[in-house]
Amino acid sequence: MKVAIIGSGAAGLTVGAYLAAVGHQVTVFEQHGEIGGVTATVGQDGFSWDLGPLLLEGFGPAEAGTKILRSLGVVHRVGSVRSDRDIVFPDFSLIRPSEYRGPAWRREYLKTLFPADADGLDGYYEVLEAMTDLAVLARDGEMKARPGKLKRLLTMKKLFQPLRQYQDWTAERLMDHFFSSEKLKAVFTAILADMVVKPSEFPALGVPLLNLETAFDARIPLFRTAAGVTPEYRFISGGCGSLVQALASVLQEHGGKILAGKTVSAVRTAGRRAIGVAFSDDSFFNADLVIATGGVRETFLHLLDGEPLKEDFRKKVESLIPMESVMMVHLGIDFDPSVYQRSPLCYYYGIYDINEGVEKCRRGDYHGGADGFVVYVPSEHSPSMAPEGRHAVTIYTIAPNILNEGTWEERRELLADALVAAAERYIPGLKKGTVTRLIMTPADFRRRTAQKHHSFGGLSPVMGQKSVPCQTPVKNLYFAGSQSESGGGILPVMKGAVTLSGMIDRRCRRL
Repeated sequence: MKVAIIGSGAAGLTVGAYLAAVGHQVTVFEQHGEIGGVTATVGQDGFSWDLGPLLLEGFGPAEAGTKILRSLGVVHRVGSVRSDRDIVFPDFSLIRPSEYRGPAWRREYLKTLFPADADGLDGYYEVLEAMTDLAVLARDGEMKARPGKLKRLLTMKKLFQPLRQYQDWTAERLMDHFFSSEKLKAVFTAILADMVVKPSEFPALGVPLLNLETAFDARIPLFRTAAGVTPEYRFISGGCGSLVQALASVLQEHGGKILAGKTVSAVRTAGRRAIGVAFSDDSFFNADLVIATGGVRETFLHLLDGEPLKEDFRKKVESLIPMESVMMVHLGIDFDPSVYQRSPLCYYYGIYDINEGVEKCRRGDYHGGADGFVVYVPSEHSPSMAPEGRHAVTIYTIAPNILNEGTWEERRELLADALVAAAERYIPGLKKGTVTRLIMTPADFRRRTAQKHHSFGGLSPVMGQKSVPCQTPVKNLYFAGSQSESGGGILPVMKGAVTLSGMIDRRCRRL
């Protein structure tokens, strides 16, 4: 099959690599001058920074991301480092202790901070442990052969039984059930701000999966229960650009092509069938199959050329709620920030009311760092990302796609200064020690991703919201990526792309 893929992010490159490896003619079209989408690593003056992914799940030695790379023959090209993250709130911090205090140290420390909620913490951690085991069993069920499937399903059913009462709850209700302290509730729901989703909208049982203890202390043993190896979290060595290059190399080594700076203006159709893609220069590329990997609205409401969609499908696309964007300031600095921030990754929260913070962002009100931000120092685990004796630093926070006051273009420098100033409360000397600076606003991300509404991580994970299936109503047109049914995040996107490539290849072999 002659396949046209729109977009060179993790989804487009993964599905393209698999299809090229089994003999299909694959061409990837990327409107930006560089490939990788938000999975790319960017550079300036000898420093490098990742645009999107930070601490990734699924790239341990026995996990799904590594399995995908191994099956493509490039696992040796993508190194990773197991790590964790710290959290700082206005009144207390959850920073990994210098001496290891066991796998339950966070729970026990929280009991000292919130003694009135000690019993609730024990109850919540029972839910967390059960959900961890379920996640392990579900993951292993995807990766292993059929034998043992019945036993695994019975074990999962038994584990889920006491959790059934929470399956229709929101995260907010789960927190209210176990805790009285608003500050303690924020410990487990603040991460939802990353996805710009309210605790009142997010499913209760998703909260434990976003707060696996191994994410906060890399010294916690991974094999702790009979269920199997707990998920671990890793940084990609040298930046996520090495992942992009590895996937691209597979595609190209099997005859596939990647054309950067080539903007697809339309998906051409005939008789409710995709027949290829047209470009902004009025040229046309004929294809047997088209795979779009960008925004769901951009794909179905703007790219389809003259193809009438059924009204219910159009309304579904229009009703989907995307996440908001991010404001990023990448710095190259001339001192070691680990004096102030021990871990390469730390979340600094300025508020406890996550519902209100998310609502403000959706309204277009940008907090300038006051509500919280993340500081990531990639050169701590990958020294090659900065010149010797210097460090690469990224400061980022959620931000509205469109500002209520002014534009991102007009205010970029002023708002970058404000974000650096907010981070300087914890890492003094950032401004003075800066030798280079690269600003990425939502407007920059819109241009990079060709999205009218830049959504940093895909669709907002609001309860009940489901994206369109990868098999679209238009024959020979498929949809993948963070806004597809796979969901956002590098691992889900790559797994979804693998599933899609298998579906397409099986279909082709039947023809």
